[in-house]
Amino acid sequence: MPNGKRAGERCVHLDAGNLCRLFGHPDRPAFCGALKAEPSMCGSNDAEAMAILTQLERDTQP
Repeated sequence: MPNGKRAGERCVHLDAGNLCRLFGHPDRPAFCGALKAEPSMCGSNDAEAMAILTQLERDTQP
């Protein structure tokens, strides 16, 4: 995503199982490789994780 990703926007590199298709590839963004997920970011299911991450993105946008 050359222009970045807006809060709440699904990354185009996620597959149907929400796994990164760029994982382990040299063109994976440095931010993604440096992100260390914590239990507080993940919730107990995909929907909860997406809601938490969306709020984090909104809270930290410039």
